[in-house]
Amino acid sequence: MLQTIRDNSQGVIAKIIIGFIIGIFALFGAESIIGGFLGGNNVASVNGEDITEQELALSLQNLMAQMGANVQDFDEELLREIALGQLVEDRLLMQAAQNSGMTISDDSLDRQIVRTPQFQLGGVFDADLARRTMGAQGFSPQAYRASLAEQMMMSQLANAYASSSFVTDKDIERLAALELQSRDFRYLSVPLANRTLGEAIAEEDIRAYYDNNPAEFTAPEQVSVNYVVLDKDRIFDEVAVDDARVRAQYEEEREAAIANVERRASHILWELGGDASEEELLALAAEVKARLDAGEDFGELAREYSDDTVSAEDDGDIGYTDGSVFPDALEQALVTLDVGQVSDPVVSEFGVHLVRLTEYDAQEYPEFEEVAERIERDLNAAEVDELYFSRLETMANLAFETFDLQAINEELGLEIQQSAFFGRDGGSTDITSDQQVAEAAFSDDVLVEELNSELIELSDTRAVVIHLREHRPEALMPFAEVRSEIAVTLRGERERQMARELGERLLAALEAGEDISEQVAADSLSWNEHDDVRRNQSNVNTEIVRNVFQMPAPQGADPVRRGFSLNNGAYVLVELQAVEEGSAADMPEEQRQQLMTALVENQGRTSFDALLRNLQQEADISGL
Repeated sequence: MLQTIRDNSQGVIAKIIIGFIIGIFALFGAESIIGGFLGGNNVASVNGEDITEQELALSLQNLMAQMGANVQDFDEELLREIALGQLVEDRLLMQAAQNSGMTISDDSLDRQIVRTPQFQLGGVFDADLARRTMGAQGFSPQAYRASLAEQMMMSQLANAYASSSFVTDKDIERLAALELQSRDFRYLSVPLANRTLGEAIAEEDIRAYYDNNPAEFTAPEQVSVNYVVLDKDRIFDEVAVDDARVRAQYEEEREAAIANVERRASHILWELGGDASEEELLALAAEVKARLDAGEDFGELAREYSDDTVSAEDDGDIGYTDGSVFPDALEQALVTLDVGQVSDPVVSEFGVHLVRLTEYDAQEYPEFEEVAERIERDLNAAEVDELYFSRLETMANLAFETFDLQAINEELGLEIQQSAFFGRDGGSTDITSDQQVAEAAFSDDVLVEELNSELIELSDTRAVVIHLREHRPEALMPFAEVRSEIAVTLRGERERQMARELGERLLAALEAGEDISEQVAADSLSWNEHDDVRRNQSNVNTEIVRNVFQMPAPQGADPVRRGFSLNNGAYVLVELQAVEEGSAADMPEEQRQQLMTALVENQGRTSFDALLRNLQQEADISGL
């Protein structure tokens, strides 16, 4: 009886932690018989400890699940190697943790399992859900528990290395010197201009570029498809619900809401089956009822008398009922009570009860005018759903049974539309940009057999079927079509070259001690001066800043010069004049703490990686 009441009352479960522990024991009470026979061939051995084919298959499955939709882009053998490598690393770390004397207590495992969101319903641990979830992941309860223990132990090992790292003031100062370093410099930018204006691009150069770079001018394989779209949103125009249906639905919802009353109860229970008879227990319950009527506290008396010791610790609370949770005798008693009232002694198949009504949630329902619009909308949506899914089924069947889209057009009235050409990566419209459509268009069924595609669900409200209209194989584009494009490319390369040559002449002149001011003015160039620039400064071109901070510091009064091309083709000549080292004293405390945290984490990772490399070097590993 005690467990029956608690199992049917989420209010109690949510409060009584011992219920969780009971669930844990129930969950892991016996090893799965099947689990003992799931051995399989060994694929590797780590210091004499085997890794089975089953373990590798599970590791591969988890890896592929993590990669999601992109998994098909990877070679399966490569994924298998990665999964096996991870298993070997895990086995090495587990062995190291065990050799270090690390353990995970049963209590820690229980708490972790209870707190796992995937094992909870409404925030409450559910043993059946946990067991089903573990099974879906390929685990028996014992195997999951063992796997969790290994994960927690490896995490404990990693945390041990991370927490052992520390950072000194000298480390902070050295890093601050770089992080807060500033530099003074000036630069000339030689942009792309019209220096080749009037200079013809030789025809033989254009032809040679075309002949030497065929990949640039090869049009990819493309298709154009015919398609029909079933759009759920368009069905709404076909549906209209009359007032009578809206009124009928309102009455049905109103009756259900009024009937859906929740009551919360507490009880004091005297179990049958002991030395006392039912009459004696009824008499004792009547005495306690009299004490309650005299003003004594229900919770105190529950702790003193109730055989349901778990609920007694919570003032007798046994949670909520909608009229179907508790034994009939208790439900009938509760209906007669006001909030705060205690029933006369009640007998159920489990014993004698005193029942107290602690909460009563009577549902009130709004007037018809307040909800009519919502009900009409819901009824419309329900009818549209029914029509949509019926047509979806018809569309799928016709796509399979016929050899073009005409039957779908005639049966469902869906317009046959035509797409522009697109490649294997998809097109630019909302239909052809969907990867499912692109994959279907280039499948053997559509491309080779020229059949309809299967039904493709673009979303919860749209579906499409496609049929090949035209196929264009990969082909080299005619020279005449791309000649002007090549000429532009070659002219751009020549402009880049001339900008670089001018910049390099100016750099060479400066290095030779020459005055370049006249030449700078003649080419409409000018120096850009910048002082106290830091490496993360955003108001100066980031490419220039990155290159400046890669330059060596000046020695003495002479600046350091360097030239380089930017991604946009401009050539930049830089004079680095001074470097000012940063200081930790200039660093805000918050930034200092962030820096220390980052250093500690980095050192911890470095130490952990070193441990793993050492374990791999010293281990006896076979099968890789």
